[in-house]
Amino acid sequence: MKTALSLALLGLLLPSLAQAETVGSVDTAFKLIGRNHQVVVEVFDDPKVKGVSCYVSRARTGGVKGTLGLAEDTADASVACRQVGEIAFAEPLRKQEEVFSQSASILFKKIRIVRMVDGSRNTLVYLVYSDKLIDGSPQNNVTAVPVARALPIPVR
Repeated sequence: MKTALSLALLGLLLPSLAQAETVGSVDTAFKLIGRNHQVVVEVFDDPKVKGVSCYVSRARTGGVKGTLGLAEDTADASVACRQVGEIAFAEPLRKQEEVFSQSASILFKKIRIVRMVDGSRNTLVYLVYSDKLIDGSPQNNVTAVPVARALPIPVR
């Protein structure tokens, strides 16, 4: 009981990041043993902005190491965020906040998506990039979702 309560409290203290679901994938290179190299497309809903979903495509390494989760995926990723319903804000947003993170290797490499608020244009900007403890990558991609002027983006 005490452990369950501790885990529940820890969950409340950690930032809420979106969880992605796989839309589909395509093979890019055949591997004789293990899964093929792929480009995977995933989607997640912005956890603090109702009505906005982001589609992420990224490389996934195959072969034996990739199948066992020991390979390091390349830094290639792209993001496209779109309004998919009526936009609503549950709470004021930070000017810049990480909304998605997913491991790209067994150790220390992640694909990250950061939401930025462009207040003067009333637009949500999403940046995808990868980082690594020692040597990250400058490869990145950006997309933007304009919000109607009648609904100002609340920023804290």
